[in-house]
Amino acid sequence: MGRGPRRTLGERGEKLAYRFLIAHGLRPIARNFRRRGGEIDLIMLDRQCLTFIEVRLRQSGRFATPGETVDYRKQRKIVRTAALFLASERRFAQLRMRFDVIAIEGDGVDGIHWIRDAFRPDDSML
Repeated sequence: MGRGPRRTLGERGEKLAYRFLIAHGLRPIARNFRRRGGEIDLIMLDRQCLTFIEVRLRQSGRFATPGETVDYRKQRKIVRTAALFLASERRFAQLRMRFDVIAIEGDGVDGIHWIRDAFRPDDSML
């Protein structure tokens, strides 16, 4: 089965985000962490803060910006998947945590928008 255009676009966005975050001093922990019901694109350390990162790349922000597409349902899935990650990787359980979004529009040439602390677990439980 071949890769669809959305998957290829998503992979390109994740590579751009990964390089961007490495250049900003974050250290990689995991990429595409998947569990039943959810996936986290990137998990990285920002000093002593465990950061769960959702990457959104959209060709156009005409109807919604990439950051706006991370709605409460998506947030809830990310939060649940983060809890599963922590249950399986106890060495990170005592670290402070943050949920970020990397928003990329078009081909990324015009910039990558890093939304630190984009949402909190309590926000997604409404």
